[in-house]
Amino acid sequence: MKEYKTTIGLEVHAELKTKTKMFCDCRNNPDEERPNFNICPVCMAHPGTLPVINKQAVKNVLKVGLALNAQLADFTEFDRKNYFYPDIPKGYQISQYKYPLVSGGELNGIEITRVHLEEDTASSSHSGNYSLVNYNRAGVPLMELVTEPVIETAKQAGDFARELQLLLRYLRVSDANMEKGEMRVEANISVSQTDELGTKVEIKNLNSFKVVEKAIDYEVKRQIKALENGEKILQETRGWDDNKSATFSQRIKEGSDDYRYFPDPDLPKLKISEVPEFAELELRKEILELPQEKRKRYKTNFGIKDEDIEAYILNDELARLFEAIVAKFKDKDIIKLASNYLTSDLIGLIKNSKEESFLNNIKADSFVELIQLVKEERISSRGAKDILAIMYKQGGSPEKIAEEKKLFQQSDEGELQKIIDQVISENSNVVKEYKDGKETVLGFLVGQGMKISGGSANPQKISELIKKSI
Repeated sequence: MKEYKTTIGLEVHAELKTKTKMFCDCRNNPDEERPNFNICPVCMAHPGTLPVINKQAVKNVLKVGLALNAQLADFTEFDRKNYFYPDIPKGYQISQYKYPLVSGGELNGIEITRVHLEEDTASSSHSGNYSLVNYNRAGVPLMELVTEPVIETAKQAGDFARELQLLLRYLRVSDANMEKGEMRVEANISVSQTDELGTKVEIKNLNSFKVVEKAIDYEVKRQIKALENGEKILQETRGWDDNKSATFSQRIKEGSDDYRYFPDPDLPKLKISEVPEFAELELRKEILELPQEKRKRYKTNFGIKDEDIEAYILNDELARLFEAIVAKFKDKDIIKLASNYLTSDLIGLIKNSKEESFLNNIKADSFVELIQLVKEERISSRGAKDILAIMYKQGGSPEKIAEEKKLFQQSDEGELQKIIDQVISENSNVVKEYKDGKETVLGFLVGQGMKISGGSANPQKISELIKKSI
């Protein structure tokens, strides 16, 4: 097969967190289940109504621009993007064309072309030979981010989308929940045998990171196969069929000329520098530590594993608990030990639980006490896991739990020797293997000793005494 170059650009839409819609006072509530409840004459485009710009939505996009190290516009305006579809009540969408709020920037090594602000459409549901339209979403503030066509693989595209979702959440400008449709990804894909771009095909409304990657991989293979067969690639819009794991043709792709953009005559032009709340210094006051900054701080200050850092990046509640715990320790080895229990054992408990929050029972001081018991070898690793499971369910002091459940490590040689004698007596064949030079069976014998002790024996002492006794 000939060599083909894959070029991918992404368009990502994210609904913004605001109290009201983009151009009216209707509530912006993504959880509203009553259809056509949050609507009014403005967002339903009744004659004689006038839109008013949502200042918070503009501010949110400007904050995204700062986080991307992009160029913020000083002049901007809103345009009418003309096309007909049942989910567009006006017969056009208010968007931005020539003067986006944000230009340039970079995220996850991917260059950004622009970020602009528009209004979302309504949502349609189809059944049999009819469709229903719910206008609750119509007019919700929608941010659209467009990347440069510099992405080369499906994984790179998926990683970018994940990082963008994180950024939007850290900025608190969008929940970006893909299952709810608050963030949707569209991929523009072309394959070519030269450095020139091939014919661009767009895949619309990809609603999970896994689907983004699967759809891109499929489309690249489809286009290469078509070219190998001498077929021409059409510039079109395609959808994704999850049941068939395949893309399918929806319509011929429109160009910008088809939308007949022109400035919306009902909305004022915006001079960003004339609005005090939009000043860069004011915006930066509202921007907290961003994911990449947090990664760097955790690596430098705590020296923990990259996998642990990502667990804290993805779970703000877990990160707050971690920071409260490490404030009590200075030794990086102890911090790493605490982090290991948090990101493996505690996360394991969370995944198997239906509780919404684990901080109700797990307190930083109690967790510090647990780590100190491990450090002092008063409890074993197994004992620590058992105590943590009890703390997770009902809280309490690790020391008291260890006492009640008899989980303090036995280190008294006289008591441990009785356990060793039993292990040797019940496992004579394994003992012979060890004597014959098979040292790997020592772990089995230690495990048997721990089992007899109910996990309370000191495993290091058990190992020493087994060697001495044999």
